[in-house]
Amino acid sequence: MRALLQRVRSASVEIEGERTALIGHGLLVFLGVTHTDSPDDVAWLAGKISRLRIFEDDQGKMNRSVTDSGGAVLVVSQFTLYADTRRGNRPGFDQAAPPDLANTLYESLCSALRDQGLPVSTGRFAADMQVCLQNDGPVTILIDSSERTLSRKQRHEEAL
Repeated sequence: MRALLQRVRSASVEIEGERTALIGHGLLVFLGVTHTDSPDDVAWLAGKISRLRIFEDDQGKMNRSVTDSGGAVLVVSQFTLYADTRRGNRPGFDQAAPPDLANTLYESLCSALRDQGLPVSTGRFAADMQVCLQNDGPVTILIDSSERTLSRKQRHEEAL
């Protein structure tokens, strides 16, 4: 799974001219799912999103999470996060998960974030959406669940 997080002052989604989601202060999360992702990746990513300290504290340091800051989360599905641009000029999307799996894991992530007490709004899976945001900072961070695997592997190698 890949999540592109943007710290926002506000964000919204429009579908066919109708605003379907709106948050104030918080995180806009663009979520990409690949075919090897699992519920374990969802749990890890939800924890990372809810606890990532990218909001400023009283001293102006990024030391607070979206949970600590009382923010909301807007999650938008984005299969294009798995675009392969290595060959030619037309991106390939072979690494993006099939729609059924992607939608299941997208919904699971939204539920996992809600279970952690966060207010969560969503786009509509596979819809043509217009996303509007007022970036705060700007602060934009890419999280890839493959980092979870790498860090586990690195810990194992260090133990040897």
